[in-house]
Amino acid sequence: MIRFALTLAAGLAAGSVAAVSARADVDIQEVTSPSGITAWLVEDHSIPFTALEIRFRGGTSLDAPDSRGAVYLMTGLLEEGAADRDARDFARAREELAASFQYDSSDDDVSVSARFLTENRDEAIDLLRTSIVEPRFDQDAVDRVRGQVLSGLQSDAKDPDDIASNAFSEFVFGDHPYGSSGKGTLDSVAALTRDDVVAAHKAVFARDRVYVGAVGDITPEELGEIVDELLADLPETGAPLPGPAELHVEGGTTVIPFETPQSVALFGQPGLERDDPDFFAAMIATHILGGTGESRLMEEVRVKRGLTYGVYAYLGPKDQAAILVGRVGSANDRIAEAIEVIRDEWAKLAEDGVTEEELEAAKTYLTGAYPLRFKGNGRIAGILVGMQMEDLPIDYIATRNDKVNAVTLEDVNRVAAELYRPEDLRFVVVGTPEGLDPDTN
Repeated sequence: MIRFALTLAAGLAAGSVAAVSARADVDIQEVTSPSGITAWLVEDHSIPFTALEIRFRGGTSLDAPDSRGAVYLMTGLLEEGAADRDARDFARAREELAASFQYDSSDDDVSVSARFLTENRDEAIDLLRTSIVEPRFDQDAVDRVRGQVLSGLQSDAKDPDDIASNAFSEFVFGDHPYGSSGKGTLDSVAALTRDDVVAAHKAVFARDRVYVGAVGDITPEELGEIVDELLADLPETGAPLPGPAELHVEGGTTVIPFETPQSVALFGQPGLERDDPDFFAAMIATHILGGTGESRLMEEVRVKRGLTYGVYAYLGPKDQAAILVGRVGSANDRIAEAIEVIRDEWAKLAEDGVTEEELEAAKTYLTGAYPLRFKGNGRIAGILVGMQMEDLPIDYIATRNDKVNAVTLEDVNRVAAELYRPEDLRFVVVGTPEGLDPDTN
């Protein structure tokens, strides 16, 4: 995805990191604005600075079928002029305020991230509001940003990782929006009109799908007023969400010929929803198999055999689907062996489970790494929004590691036996692999 971002002054950014991350706990308050919009807040008045995160559920999945890429293009245009300011005037006003606005899109959400000083807060919020509620979408800006998107798509078409990702998504998700790139295609983006961009904005920006998190020098009362100033004028409802995706995952191998010295393989099978009672057990099992650090896949594929520089697997719960996915890259004459080892380790985990030693090492890593996520007001604001979107309780940060530690060896091995299904493991390989016979699935 493309990020349209500006950086705040280095000293301010460094100060924001120290502001909350040094604390052992994160005290979250639930705020309801006068108009009824909910936001989560972590107050910290040690630095005159606030990070604000706003997300709208739906993302590029809300594209109309004949306008793929419209939400992505629209997101890139939000800072290209708003209200009575064209793109240049908007950028100048933001710079004068020493504020940072960032707009982004993914399959499941469109995000607006803002950083601003307390002394300039009112002016920064007023400017931010115009980009959310009153974007101009001037034709020259549409044409300019569309050109950037098309250039990116042309580059993606030569990148083995992007080719593999798009092919894997199409295979697994079919006609669901997840099955094609949210950026669109060269043809679909070239055909987009300003009316398509306006329709995408209307589809995304609505109060029935908004989530807000804030961290910094702001009180609950002030945050409630700001939330209403930013969002109260939005329509109540947006476009319908696409609904659950039906996963079409069949075991086997798909090969996409591409001239490159190293083949790239994505692999996966159905995963586990984030709200499943067994999610933490599945997370631990997956970490042992292919997570950061001394995983089984790294040991067997890289350390023992030298087949790759990196291999990993992770749970990927999305709003409308859940998948267990991984990646490996290897020389064309060695990728077949790497895939064979991965299949074997997949089956071993299902059949034999993990050891008590592996379980304790995984718990130590997962609980120890968790606090490192809370470095900086901006990152914490994003976590607050993510928790809301996943319907996690407000005390989740305080209880998360307890949930990890409560998982037993019996839990992990039971879930591994149920979740890991080698017969459903699909590989999509991009390159010129040797000794690898694709199937016809």
